[in-house]
Amino acid sequence: MTFESILGPLPIVDAPAPREPDDDAFHDLNLDRVLAAVLEGRKEYDLAPLFRTPLATAAAVRFRHAVLRDLERPAVREAVERFANGARTVRTQLAQADKLSNELQRASWIVDAVKSYLDAVHALRRDLAELEVSSEGFRGLRDYLGTYEGSEAFRTLERETETLRQELGRLTYTLEIKGKRVTVRPYDGEADYSLEIDATFQRFQRAATSDHLARLRDPAEMNGVEESILELIAGLFRPLFESLRTFPSRHRDFLETAIRRFDREVQFYLAYLELMTRLRAAGLEFCYPEIVNPSKEIRARETFDLALAIQLVRAGTAVVRNDLRLTDPERIFVVTGPNQGGKTTFARTVGQLHCLARLGLPVPGAEARLYLCDRVLTHFEREERIETLRGKLQDELVRLRTVLRSAGRDSLVIVNESFATTTVNDARFLGTEILNRITAQDAICVYVTFLDELSRLGPSTASWVSEVRPEDPTIRTFKVVPRPADGRAFALAIAEKYGLTYEALRRRIGS
Repeated sequence: MTFESILGPLPIVDAPAPREPDDDAFHDLNLDRVLAAVLEGRKEYDLAPLFRTPLATAAAVRFRHAVLRDLERPAVREAVERFANGARTVRTQLAQADKLSNELQRASWIVDAVKSYLDAVHALRRDLAELEVSSEGFRGLRDYLGTYEGSEAFRTLERETETLRQELGRLTYTLEIKGKRVTVRPYDGEADYSLEIDATFQRFQRAATSDHLARLRDPAEMNGVEESILELIAGLFRPLFESLRTFPSRHRDFLETAIRRFDREVQFYLAYLELMTRLRAAGLEFCYPEIVNPSKEIRARETFDLALAIQLVRAGTAVVRNDLRLTDPERIFVVTGPNQGGKTTFARTVGQLHCLARLGLPVPGAEARLYLCDRVLTHFEREERIETLRGKLQDELVRLRTVLRSAGRDSLVIVNESFATTTVNDARFLGTEILNRITAQDAICVYVTFLDELSRLGPSTASWVSEVRPEDPTIRTFKVVPRPADGRAFALAIAEKYGLTYEALRRRIGS
């Protein structure tokens, strides 16, 4: 079995992918906030592009699901994290070597980095050999590491590194200091005064106690005296130090491409699993979605807006969960209800579910069946921009035209509360035209509106309503449920817009 990438076979990973959500969609769905939470503490890996590149096939999604299921096992995850720590040590040592001016000292740090690399590879291969991994990704990595360890290139690197380290470790010499004069000679059996000094002061040692001494850092960079001594030592042992001096050039490319790629790409999974772990501890569920293409009957149970959940869990606030579903011939959620009732959150949730599914990641919820769409397109309200020289309605229509031209039968379109600045009749006409075009394309859509009539356009539309408490309609439950729109949502919106609600009238009369 060959191994190329833990994210999937390279023909899948490197092939032209379906276009990612554009910047507007990424922002509208609050995926930028999700990404910020996921990437926290992992800046060194440059993972953002991986979370902005969706997959094209259900097979690629299943590949990642299998890898994640392996990583959800503590033993596998710990083995990978041990390797990641070893790889981080390698990068730290190489970065330090780049900062050093002395050629021999720099070469010594590179030898240590190679040793750390060899140890990390050996440990990961041993761990994976002892663990039962079921994913194609980890089984391919395990087989690859076994082959790589047995290769001539790896054995040569290991042999030269170990020989050099052993010879440097056995090196002995005599250092004689008289005033400002330092002499270096080969060791010839002279007494080791450092041992005598240690023995002399051993008697003064006490039981371990706290001290208040300031700790001075030992800088990695050598000072001038140390450099001079090192050059004298190198002159005494020329063959050994020439081997050290040329070690970096002989093994310039010691980091194997596939291993370096794995080190970065596996963080894609670990970062998301870390976020899942935090939210699961708060009682929220995640599941591996079933991809139902070519069917467009989708559903999710106990799902939620991931960006909002991150915020609420941090604040210690409960997260409201919703169910959703479309059954043939339904394609469009028409969501109505009062202001601040959870309609936009519901729309964002549908978009987030499909974007996460396209990345091959678990999605919020106890269960999900989703469509692998090729595009996620959104139209949310924007502030009017004076530089466009367009009114708000014209700007909305221009942006909606772009969305509709970009959408196809495999797209997901989310339109959130458009045409608030126009008349009811115009909003009804424009909304009907938009939904008819989406229906003709057979695309999936979420359309948030106050116009109940749009939920009854035909068999492709499904009416969903944000609920209020029956005993007090002013209190929102933030639950969105499938039922016929009853018209009260729009009436309440009109009353709120013109200050004609009971509370508004009472304040005006009282004043």
